[in-house]
Amino acid sequence: MRKIIISTDKAPAAIGPYEQAIRVGNLIFTSGQIPVDPVTNKLTGGDISHQTKRVMENLKSVLEASGSSFQNVVKTTIFLTDLKNFEQVNKIYSEYFTDGKPARSTIQVSALPKGAEIEIEMLAIAEE
Repeated sequence: MRKIIISTDKAPAAIGPYEQAIRVGNLIFTSGQIPVDPVTNKLTGGDISHQTKRVMENLKSVLEASGSSFQNVVKTTIFLTDLKNFEQVNKIYSEYFTDGKPARSTIQVSALPKGAEIEIEMLAIAEE
């Protein structure tokens, strides 16, 4: 098996030495997405709900470019700078997973790139 680099202009460009996602066989590993607008490449303002939607839309684009979708996500990791936002994040997050939820971890961290309040990464299976 070889690794395939996944890249799409419908999600923000990498802000460091990494790829948006890597596909190996039928597994897709996304890099963490923060609430950056893919058009302006700037951090999205607004409350945590607005930021969570931006992150999920970025991930949707990366998954689609990888040959997958939220339906095939098996594991997510959410990084929050404040666990007080947990409930609001859950509300938005759950709107994207209608047919079974993936396994998940949520971790509070002291800081995220560009001063973001949320970052999410995913592991998914590609469509056959």
